[in-house]
Amino acid sequence: MLDKLDTLINFHQQALNMRNIRQNILSANIANSDTPNYQARDIDFNAELIKALKKENNINDVKLSVTSDRHIQLKTPLTLNQNLMYRIPFQAAADGNTVEMDQERTAFIDNTIHYQSNLTFLTEQFKNVMSVLQQG
Repeated sequence: MLDKLDTLINFHQQALNMRNIRQNILSANIANSDTPNYQARDIDFNAELIKALKKENNINDVKLSVTSDRHIQLKTPLTLNQNLMYRIPFQAAADGNTVEMDQERTAFIDNTIHYQSNLTFLTEQFKNVMSVLQQG
């Protein structure tokens, strides 16, 4: 049972990490919507998630300072060395910017909803585990 729980948690952890990275990319696109010659970018979420699950991606880890030997050393993804894809605009802008706000907003909201659903699912799984542990 713990193997299944570990696999499930790992999947959602990687999915949340990829969603976070994608959210940052989409935010940068929105923030640069008026920047001349800015090229809108995105990642192939499914491909990057598969890489993360297979541990093929290269995540630079940030090591936290510990002030006590009782602290747990955490590794937090800082950046991901993936191939960013450039979006092909439906209508080219005169200034060379390829950000289309409707498309960016839609992708941003979709990513946010998926992120929240991953969190909700994990929360429910942890509640179920706590319930089982309290009964035993």
